[in-house]
Amino acid sequence: MFGRYLVKKSMEKIHAESENHELKRTLSATNLVSLGIGCIIGAGIFVLTGQAAAQYAGPAIVLSFVLSGIACALAGLCYAELASVLPVSGSAYTYAYATLGEGIAWAMGWLLILEYGLASATVAVGWSSYLVAFLNDFGVHIPKAFIQPYFDLLPSPANPVHHTLQVTGHFNIVALLGLFAVTGLLTLGVSESAKVNNIIVFVKLFVVLAFIVIGVCYINPDNWHPFIPENTGAGQFGFDGILKGAGVVFFAYIGFEAVSTAAQEAKNPQRDMPIGILGSLAICTVLYIMVSLVLTGIVPYKELNVADPMAVAIDKLNISWLTIGSFRIMPFLVKLGAVMGLSSVMLVLVYGQTRILYMMGKDGLIPSIFCTMHKKFKTPYLNTLIVGLIVGIAASITPISVLGNLVSMGTLCAFCIVCFSVLYLHYKHPELERKFKTPLMPVVPVLGILSCGYLIYGIGGEVFVTLKYYFLIGILVYLCYGQFFSKIGKAYKAQ
Repeated sequence: MFGRYLVKKSMEKIHAESENHELKRTLSATNLVSLGIGCIIGAGIFVLTGQAAAQYAGPAIVLSFVLSGIACALAGLCYAELASVLPVSGSAYTYAYATLGEGIAWAMGWLLILEYGLASATVAVGWSSYLVAFLNDFGVHIPKAFIQPYFDLLPSPANPVHHTLQVTGHFNIVALLGLFAVTGLLTLGVSESAKVNNIIVFVKLFVVLAFIVIGVCYINPDNWHPFIPENTGAGQFGFDGILKGAGVVFFAYIGFEAVSTAAQEAKNPQRDMPIGILGSLAICTVLYIMVSLVLTGIVPYKELNVADPMAVAIDKLNISWLTIGSFRIMPFLVKLGAVMGLSSVMLVLVYGQTRILYMMGKDGLIPSIFCTMHKKFKTPYLNTLIVGLIVGIAASITPISVLGNLVSMGTLCAFCIVCFSVLYLHYKHPELERKFKTPLMPVVPVLGILSCGYLIYGIGGEVFVTLKYYFLIGILVYLCYGQFFSKIGKAYKAQ
């Protein structure tokens, strides 16, 4: 009985799926790097950098980004090897199926559904706020009720110091409509979506680089002292604050692994997947460090606990040559970059979610409706529509503050499993052809597991309380459906 849950998908079957599938191979290495950048540069750089600096790390938020970047780089090297060895959609779900068996693969897939679903909902909430602020500059005022979630963290009537989850009676209609637009674009096709994503990535990279180039000329070094503020307890400032900040800004890196979900639509996956994963991660890490240095150099870190820290920094400079009459050019560009940037993040996250469900549907662990293809567009359109609807509802009723840590925790757990999968394959299947090899085996994957575990510790154990209920639902779904309809499981029973 126990062996049934450890049955693995064979390497031969995975490579056969890589060659024979209904998805179109349209993505180049450049598209994959752009896809990764499109997903990584979003809420993290436009929102979380300032909030994490103000609440936890101060100017040392730079070190928080370095810690998170190291953990992601170690995991990224492992992802790159697995993507070259197992060039199929499904990301860590498929990797776990090949190495650790169906039970762990289901848990991994269930975890990724949480990660991508909540992450896209989180980004949609941030996108709606920036869009409303952007439209306000042009005299278009959207009622606040249209961007408020149905549930929100509000001061408790009994004790105003504490916040509790309360019903507001509103819905974030703007976030819902944004996700519906992304869903429609993905239904039309991946190549069309990739072209739109490339344009969006160019715009937001221009905005981020403009902020760095302009801001570096106005840095006040006094704002960097003390670089590591004295610890005040409860994970605030000092080294504890740096670690807590690393766990918070880790959300900013979520997305590079989304490249691995595109393996079956890459033109040359064994060569291009490592380029897409490592290339996008390297570019974004450098940009994050530079932005956090400039941001805390322009504005005292205590003033950065706002939803739009980059816009606040530019406003503080009050640069005359960036103003035409009453029109301020740079705040406009920052808000435009945020709106477009978060749009591309939503696009990639929803895309990644649908491709994981596509593979789980192909394996029989969830209903086949999730792998039903559109005859003309060659996309899993019913899957995409279902994901768009569910994620849209989640974004319209849930506050952004409830979602972030859950997403980071789920992603870090996934990274640990990926690093372990690389170790397993090296010792169990040394004969496999590896277009890309993780360097310094087994040091890199072991350090990847340890660093991700350390960040999990930094986030805090209370998040596991919420996660356990989600996993209990997942176990019930697998026991009641997945184990009976699994194609690999049926083959195992027939032996």
